[in-house]
Amino acid sequence: MNQMPVVQLRNATKRIGNKNIVDNLSFDIPAGEVFGFLGPNGAGKTTTIRMMVGLIKISQGDIVINGHSIAKDFSKAIRNVGAIVENPDLYKYLTGYQNLKHYARMVPGVSKARINEMVEIVGLKDRIHDKVKTYSLGMRQRLGIAQALLHRPPLLILDEPTNGLDPAGIHELRNYLKRLAHEEGVAVFVSSHLLSEMELMCDRVGVLQNGKLVSIQSIKDFVHKGGSSRVCVTVEPAQTEQVKRLIATLNKTVLSAEHPGQLLIQMNKDEIPMVNKLLMDAGVQVYSIQMQEQTLEDKFLEITEDKK
Repeated sequence: MNQMPVVQLRNATKRIGNKNIVDNLSFDIPAGEVFGFLGPNGAGKTTTIRMMVGLIKISQGDIVINGHSIAKDFSKAIRNVGAIVENPDLYKYLTGYQNLKHYARMVPGVSKARINEMVEIVGLKDRIHDKVKTYSLGMRQRLGIAQALLHRPPLLILDEPTNGLDPAGIHELRNYLKRLAHEEGVAVFVSSHLLSEMELMCDRVGVLQNGKLVSIQSIKDFVHKGGSSRVCVTVEPAQTEQVKRLIATLNKTVLSAEHPGQLLIQMNKDEIPMVNKLLMDAGVQVYSIQMQEQTLEDKFLEITEDKK
């Protein structure tokens, strides 16, 4: 596998007027990785993607793709990219197959067999000869992905790729992107608001806030780093206030008590037996103690709220 990162962002900045929409962004994406790009609306995610594919000019810094600078050698850099930015750009009056054939003419080395292979992969075999104007949004998204991958690019960039896909389509896309990265060595860069899917799909994630990169780490470290978990304790509703007082003696705080008798407490896993004994010794009727794993959504909201 190539040791040089497929993508290298080096202090990439986009300035509009006196404001930096994207501010000194630097990170690498190696071959064979699905990299998730997260951030609230207006954080600069789509602006970053548009710089990566040359749709807008970089104000400062550089983006290097497979050793070629987007700023200085755009034509060579962009040959290594397949992308869908926001929505796939398709000719609605042509059939799906005609769209792929038309695109293939612009890229050397795309055979008829490759077109048919991509049609099969994205699940459009039965509708590929229908006009695109009859396609659902999800079908257009699949056709766009097929088009982006026709020339076997080392980098695939997808902005909200699951838009319009049903749960089965999302599942298929997720598995295909992971296979594309892990088995074929493609670097996959995905921006999405569907955090539950990003958690299942990505190897690493980067979080953008107000144009700045505030965190970048593996999914496992990002979600589970910190050691403490949320524990849901269910007791007799009439004893809720008593439990709160007992928990306070351990310098623990009840995070929520939305339902009668149900309390959410932040603690380490090895503290659960001690808490259980404390409650039992005090005569509290404990019905259940259950750990709640932190999700990517929980961690994302925690980080972005902290950075505000």
